[in-house]
Amino acid sequence: MKSSLAALMAINKVQQTLLQRMTKQHHLTVSEWQLLDHIGGGENTQEILAQRTKLDTSTLSRQLKGLVAKDMVTKKAIGRDKRQLVYTITDNGTETAATINTAFEALSDDVFEHWSTDERNLLQILLNRLDKSMDRQRTVKEP
Repeated sequence: MKSSLAALMAINKVQQTLLQRMTKQHHLTVSEWQLLDHIGGGENTQEILAQRTKLDTSTLSRQLKGLVAKDMVTKKAIGRDKRQLVYTITDNGTETAATINTAFEALSDDVFEHWSTDERNLLQILLNRLDKSMDRQRTVKEP
């Protein structure tokens, strides 16, 4: 039997493959889809997006540029010096995000189809606990 962390790594690989398939149908990467969701939720500046996504500025800029090029978001310069950009999701972006989100929910329903409510709740509790434990490890190990 695999260790818990080895099993999580295997599950993550399968999940990433399935997510890539879903997003690729709409000419997006998984990261772009997640970013599109953040923008659709009102997180509309690079500063806010960087905090929420924990992406570095260059990666975030590249992904935002890709979403603008794909007509998923628009950008508008604001402020006196026009250096701050505000991003807004387009109708195309809203529709695409909704379609991918629906596919994601269907995947979740399929995966947990034979799980009872108690089993789902227990898994959620354990995953939240694992997330906190992993966060503690990350902060302890950082220089």
